[in-house]
Amino acid sequence: MSTNTNEITTEEMDAISDTSQNNVSTERFLTFNSDGLTIGISTNYVTEIITNHAITMLPLVPDYVKGIINLRGQIIPIIDIRLRMGKEAIEYSNHTCIIVLNIDSIHIGIIVDMVQQVVDIDKTMISSMPIEDRQELINGMITLDRQTVLLFLDCERLVHAY
Repeated sequence: MSTNTNEITTEEMDAISDTSQNNVSTERFLTFNSDGLTIGISTNYVTEIITNHAITMLPLVPDYVKGIINLRGQIIPIIDIRLRMGKEAIEYSNHTCIIVLNIDSIHIGIIVDMVQQVVDIDKTMISSMPIEDRQELINGMITLDRQTVLLFLDCERLVHAY
């Protein structure tokens, strides 16, 4: 990743998404792609999306911890979500980006293959994961259309398990 910084803030994501739904069981989720899976994170956790930011490597950390970044004076650890979920590493592309999250006042960045969109999801429609397909960081799923299943990232487990 190079040193040029392009950022999308939470306010810009809100402007992009449809704000017409007021249902209390509806929540906005930022969707991203990782290893062919479509995964969603509540926009309540998303601080911003960064592309092309230099990562400082750290010694003696697990392979999924790619290092740290200095984001306007704040040091943020960066985790490659693909590696954290036990998938194969890939070379980063121009679609690869870092989603900066604020989870229980802990800032963390996750590297994802590609950010897709913000969607409004009725939380009552989210199903739990089948026991035989359960993954450590996924806490639910929903079918968006005939061909797309959206998995939900368990953000609390992400920060407490890394």
